[in-house]
Amino acid sequence: MQPILKLEAISKAYRGVPAVSGVDFTLMPGEIHALLGENGAGKSTLTKIMAGVVQASSGRMFHHGVETSFATPNAALAAGIAMVFQETSLVPSMTVAQNLYLGSESFLNRLRGITISAQQFLQSLNFGVDPTAMVETLGAAKRQMVEIARAVHHNAEVIIFDEPTATLTPEEKRHFFALLRRLKARGVSIIFISHALEEALAISDRITILRDGELVITGETSSFSRESIIAAMVGRSLSASIYKARDDAALRKPGRKVLSVQDISMGAMVRNTSFSVFEGQITGVFGLIGSGRTETFKIVAGIAKRDFLRGGTITLDDRPVRYVTPYPAVRDGIIYVTEDRKSEGIFETMSVGENLFGGLLASGKAKARVVRLADIKALAADWTARLNIRVLNADARVVELSGGNQQKVVIGKGLVQAPRVVIFDEPTRGVDVAAIAEIHQIINGLADAGLAVVVISSYLPEVLNLSDRILVCRQGRIVEELSPTEATEEKIMYAAVH
Repeated sequence: MQPILKLEAISKAYRGVPAVSGVDFTLMPGEIHALLGENGAGKSTLTKIMAGVVQASSGRMFHHGVETSFATPNAALAAGIAMVFQETSLVPSMTVAQNLYLGSESFLNRLRGITISAQQFLQSLNFGVDPTAMVETLGAAKRQMVEIARAVHHNAEVIIFDEPTATLTPEEKRHFFALLRRLKARGVSIIFISHALEEALAISDRITILRDGELVITGETSSFSRESIIAAMVGRSLSASIYKARDDAALRKPGRKVLSVQDISMGAMVRNTSFSVFEGQITGVFGLIGSGRTETFKIVAGIAKRDFLRGGTITLDDRPVRYVTPYPAVRDGIIYVTEDRKSEGIFETMSVGENLFGGLLASGKAKARVVRLADIKALAADWTARLNIRVLNADARVVELSGGNQQKVVIGKGLVQAPRVVIFDEPTRGVDVAAIAEIHQIINGLADAGLAVVVISSYLPEVLNLSDRILVCRQGRIVEELSPTEATEEKIMYAAVH
């Protein structure tokens, strides 16, 4: 059988630094091909070459046996190759229905007709998204659903999914995998990039692993295990060190109560919820999408406003506080590390140093009244070393970094503000196993240094591994507190659902 796509010795360099080097890759008709590797391994670059987003520096690409090169994503889409990006490319000021049909509209359109058609199509995919909603009002998970639906709607013969399940709930993932199987049955070829190795093992037919921009191995999925994949990705085993079991001796004892939240409410999203956060301890928070977990802590950080009447109380160091903007919260030592690094966490076209210095300026703790380039470079050198941020050169823009290194920049922007309470929202979303280990080390180091740390995560092994205590959120409330030594994934999920 002839490959639908074949790449021979593909290379791509940025500023002389290779992102992909001499990679061979084949995609067969009607197969699900998992593309795995650490952040910075070259997965996104390779697939963007296939989708016409970037141009290869050298090498050849064949489509149905004919050598080709796509100058633009539109040219690739016209040839039947669509890509669902890790960071969504929707138009925020348009509705879901308008985004779904963008680029494939008729000459004359009726908004009502587009909306009805979009609703029927979304329902056929089991995606619970309102087609009349503005994209800017949607959370990360629903934006991802719209992005997936748009690719499927184009009837492409090749669909590339870059981290499609990072924001989906277990139920939504089940529907998504059923969709992949239906597409495969129709003869659609799928490239599936994911850091969730269990998903790749469960859904794919073949697996290709990249490391440092080079091909390591390609083979049938049945010949791989989680351990063998990790060893190929990073050259060593990391599973046991990332998600090891906790015992009572490993749990940190609570220090002084720093933050006390009593009966806070915000419309229907947060309803009379109460909890406390302690120094020198990691408080893990688990909840399904829509449980109000993120909104609760955005209220604490001053990003969202609680109800004016009967909105509850927040006490910091025995002092009542009511933040209506993030600045006074940052000034008091509370920072929130966002789950959406692209939209809310970084300035993509600025350098690492400029991003970090921007965080320092936002805290009001910058000593110099005049910003000097030397100060920016010194701050960048200090924090890139501390957080092991890998950059191409000292002036590299954040957009040129891998997802894991971008996430470290977001974390660094918060830590330069010298916080006392750090709230991490999905700190390892879209991050590879090696970067996960490094980010976990950073989080543990903050708690060991006496800071009060909150980790909101939808990945249960992460919650169980990091937390000294676990709070479970459901329907806008904290409904249960569990010890990591007694909790199991089943107990936590039961509390989150029932």
